[in-house]
Amino acid sequence: MLIVVTGPPAAGKSSWIDAHATARDIVIDLDRITQALTGPGAPTWNQDPLQLRVAHRARYAAIDEAITLRHRVDVYLIHTMPSPKARAKYKRLDARIVTVDPGRDIVMQRIEAMRDPDMRRVASRWYNSRPAPSHGAMPQASRAW
Repeated sequence: MLIVVTGPPAAGKSSWIDAHATARDIVIDLDRITQALTGPGAPTWNQDPLQLRVAHRARYAAIDEAITLRHRVDVYLIHTMPSPKARAKYKRLDARIVTVDPGRDIVMQRIEAMRDPDMRRVASRWYNSRPAPSHGAMPQASRAW
């Protein structure tokens, strides 16, 4: 099965996968790919743009191959903000979509503590792109059922 894990930066997507994936599963995580492609001592986050460029290409190739194997192993794919086109593709592939979101305040605190400040912009874009939660047409039940 293909499991697409979405959420803002620093939400805990990798941690969610660590709690659910097994050693046999395939995990496609840009941070992990970048870490694997860089030298010793490279940062886990805030990677160099040239390293990220190579990692993105590796990620695309990994996705293409892994989706062919999704009926044999679970494939976990981190995709922070899938476009409508990507969402349609995931739907065609019968993917399970999981959103990891501890809330805007927690995400912004984590970014402040651990990430490049530019990630605040990405997190804001993620939150601004989400539909507002529905509160229903009426604040109370219309009758006792």
